[in-house]
Amino acid sequence: MQSTIDPAEVAKFEAMAAEWWNPKGKFKPLHLMNPCRLDYITQSIAAEYGRDLKAPQPFAGLRILDIGCGGGLLSEPMARLGASVVGADAAARNIPVAQVHAEKMGLSIDYRFTTAEDLAAAGEVFDVVLNMEVVEHVADPLAYLTACQQLLKPGGIMICSTLNRNPQSFMMAIIGAEWVMRWLPKGTHDWAKFITPDELYSLIQRAGLAPLDRKGMVFNPVTWSWHLSARDLSVNYVTTSRKEPAA
Repeated sequence: MQSTIDPAEVAKFEAMAAEWWNPKGKFKPLHLMNPCRLDYITQSIAAEYGRDLKAPQPFAGLRILDIGCGGGLLSEPMARLGASVVGADAAARNIPVAQVHAEKMGLSIDYRFTTAEDLAAAGEVFDVVLNMEVVEHVADPLAYLTACQQLLKPGGIMICSTLNRNPQSFMMAIIGAEWVMRWLPKGTHDWAKFITPDELYSLIQRAGLAPLDRKGMVFNPVTWSWHLSARDLSVNYVTTSRKEPAA
């Protein structure tokens, strides 16, 4: 299977690998967003699989892939909730950073330097694929999402987040985050590769998945926090889709 990896995009994140667990460093936006992302992820998985989030390990028995795992900001919470987690990343320098941090936290996570296509070719399957802030960095979004679909068991779900493409997202994600606040190095994002919610829904369907839900993730500059919105998908947004069982 042909790789959808964009070497230039991988190089950007390799250069920042050591920063993953610094909440005031180059990944500060993700640290700020993480509680909002986790709220959506945990609620979606619990609803789909009938799990009680108040239980000690509500995701026990579920196999979860965190594709584009970076330093493990999502892999670690999933492991704490009892899931068997594979964290995969195409940036080789991210993997040892994630491994060392997980060991310090006493967590067992299977981190791998690999791609969605290679995992699919190897016949790996998962109950859940977390595909967060990755699709806007790949060379071929449809081929990439198709590989993610192949990695799901029948009935499994993919949770995918990305950035909308409009003037507001350019102001917030490029000018605001990269140029003014300098949260991220200039050039981290390519606005032309951002994907509108309708475009993503179409790509998800063409990849063989059934869209179930989408919500916006909205930053409040007054409270300096993120919240989910059913209506405001203007900048960051997240979707859930399912691989329907064969008839």
